[in-house]
This record gives sequence, C-alpha cells and structure tokens, in this order.
Amino acid sequence: MSLRINDIAPDFTAETSQGTISFHDWIGSGWGVLFSHPKNFTPVCTTELGAMAGLQDEFAKRGVKVIGISVDPVESHERWKNDIRTATGFEVEYPLIGDKDLAVAKLYDMLPAGAGESSEGRTPADNATVRSVFVVGPDKKIKLILTYPMTTGRNFDEILRAIDSIQLTAKHQVATPANWKQGEDVIITAAVSNEDAIARFGSFDTVLPYLRKTKQPAA
Repeated sequence: MSLRINDIAPDFTAETSQGTISFHDWIGSGWGVLFSHPKNFTPVCTTELGAMAGLQDEFAKRGVKVIGISVDPVESHERWKNDIRTATGFEVEYPLIGDKDLAVAKLYDMLPAGAGESSEGRTPADNATVRSVFVVGPDKKIKLILTYPMTTGRNFDEILRAIDSIQLTAKHQVATPANWKQGEDVIITAAVSNEDAIARFGSFDTVLPYLRKTKQPAA
C-alpha cells in the first residue's frame, strides 16, 4: 500500500517502551509524529533519537506527541536508550515501538511485503528504507512525509518549522513561502478574494497577480 499526504494514517497496535499502544488512540485529539529507524545501535539514528529528546518540549508546545519506531524488539530499545543518553546527553522519554515482526514498517510502506516476518538477522542495509517521518493531524490524516537516506541525519528543526506551517495553514486560508519561519509574511491563497483578504488580514501586498503576501495571522 502506497501512502500519500491526506491518506488516513494506518492504525496499528504495538508494543512500545511504554507499554502497548493503539496508534490512533495514542494520538487522541492532537497531532503526532512517527519517525522510523532501520536498526538499533546505529550511529546516525543514535544522534537523531537524542536530538528529538532534546526538542520534545518544543513539539509538546505545538500539541504534538512524538513516537519512534525501530525494526528491533522493545528489550533492545531499553539498552539503546543508555547509549543515546551517553552520546547526546538527552534522556529518551517518548515511546519507542518495537517492530520485530516488521508489521508496522510494512504497514507504512517502508518495507516490501516480501521482507520476511522477523527483524532477526537483518542488517541496517536490509532496512535502509525505514527512514521516514510521518506527521499526522488530529483527523488522523498524514500531513507530511519525509524520507532520508541512512547517511544523512534528519533536521528536526525543519520538522518543527513544517509543523508550524501546517498548523497555521490548517487554521487560516494562507500558505507559507519557501524558507518561511514563524512570524514572517505568508501567502494568501487563491480561494480568498481581494475584498475578503482586506477583511481578514487588513492589508496585503500584490507581488504578482497570483502571489499576494500579508502579515502572519495570529494563531
């Protein structure tokens, strides 16, 4: 099953480092980030889990829950967390899914159906495609998918920036331009007439007939 933006995020029940969860119930009425890893005790992923731990409060401010998944058992996650703390100085306090039967990786189209049914004996290279980030909205729809190669560490500041944009544009009829950051000008969508734009935003600049910019609306 190929997943796309605006698809319902597949629901699943899985064991985690914080007990059994049902994914949709775990997200609840807020937002969720599911980020995946090909194997425990790998160098890039170790830095990533620590980086995410250091930013967990920033995600929480945005009403976003964080959950990691690695194609290894939960018992292995507990040992890995010690290495993450040693390497990065951060304690992993969000749940880590154990996907030793590869079920979630397959469900999210990160591994093919023929990949087998056990993580045992598999190398990081075997699981190289389990390197995606999924941002899921309160409606349980996928809002963002990012996939990275194993050798490129993820930029979690970019994930936060994208969430800021997604949450803003879900509330207001605006879009965000390239490299946008919180507080910068936004784009008025084509669905808003000039008259309505004045009523909504007070004023705007017409850069091109199809490109109108205005101050970021209050959250």
